Amino acid sequence: MKKNKFSCLSVVCILMALYSGGTAQAQVERVVTFIHPAVLNTAASLDFIRTEAGNSASSRFADYNNTVLAYINSNPLPGSFPAVVHAQANFNTPTEARLKGDAILAYAIALRWARTGDAKYAVQARNILDGWASHFQSFDVINQPNGSPTEFRQTYLEAAWAAPGFVAAAEIIRYYTIKGQGAGWPSAQQSQFESFLNNLMNNYINHIPEVGFNNNWDVSAGYAKMAIGVYLNSQTVYQNGVDIIKAVLPLVITADGTVVELCSRGDCHHFQYSLTGLSYAAEIARIQGDNSIYTANSNRLSAGYDYMRRAYNNQITCKICSGAAIYPGVEVANRYYHTTNTQSLRNTAPPYGIPDICFLGFTTYTHYNVPY
Repeated sequence: MKKNKFSCLSVVCILMALYSGGTAQAQVERVVTFIHPAVLNTAASLDFIRTEAGNSASSRFADYNNTVLAYINSNPLPGSFPAVVHAQANFNTPTEARLKGDAILAYAIALRWARTGDAKYAVQARNILDGWASHFQSFDVINQPNGSPTEFRQTYLEAAWAAPGFVAAAEIIRYYTIKGQGAGWPSAQQSQFESFLNNLMNNYINHIPEVGFNNNWDVSAGYAKMAIGVYLNSQTVYQNGVDIIKAVLPLVITADGTVVELCSRGDCHHFQYSLTGLSYAAEIARIQGDNSIYTANSNRLSAGYDYMRRAYNNQITCKICSGAAIYPGVEVANRYYHTTNTQSLRNTAPPYGIPDICFLGFTTYTHYNVPY
């Protein structure tokens, strides 16, 4: 059954926060009854974009075609699913690419079903979710080109990157309805998918230190646990993800807004992994009635995007980023903050699709100018 309204408890908590100067914030964070779908879309937002995209003259229609359909058309439906995914640091092995790419493909097709209501797309998305859930067993590692063994911990990160894509698709397929009609996902397959998520989480994601790497690894783990927690209706898993995100946020973005990975990694994408993961985590929490990741540490995430804007204006001496890809998290962050810097960044390269397969995209279609 679709749950697209706050529980009575959630409403009470929010009202307490509003009328007590924020003293009930901890209660707002402690979600008891989850809203669904909620990664990264709601029933209301899916209804809104479906209606707008129905007008072929609208920008939403163009964004849908140029991001969602473009990805689907360039990625064939999988005909088989590997039992073992091989991981390799700094490279995408064929099975790695399949895992993350199929997660995003399932999400894109779920969005296509939510847009059209055509049952064949629901079946296609379900087949991807069911295929991975029924076949995947484990990760393994392969040697790097220099012959040294890849650290097994890379498998932890791969699981954290893939899980939210699968969850975002599953949230739509399980909970969204169009004119009262759902996607028809059998309960046995839903249970099988839950086991798949628990495998990814318990055997891999949980092994990323909650605070230790102080970079996109911790961010990805926290974001993944929040997404999984929502889907599993597990307050414990969800809150663990929130706690990780809040602990690592001021370590990833310093008090003056510096996103330390830009200079420490020396590229223009790793620091955006952190910004994107933090933005998506903040949006998942916001949907559950909690803006505290967005506002944490005096809007530290917004300050990180200010720093990013400086990097793209070539004002950060360690790395020139003008002309580099901008990741789709900026669209989600701009929808909330809508500062001069976030607006300038999102205006640089819309519509936002998939710059790579580590994080969900299509955010111009799903989030730009979508009312709360």
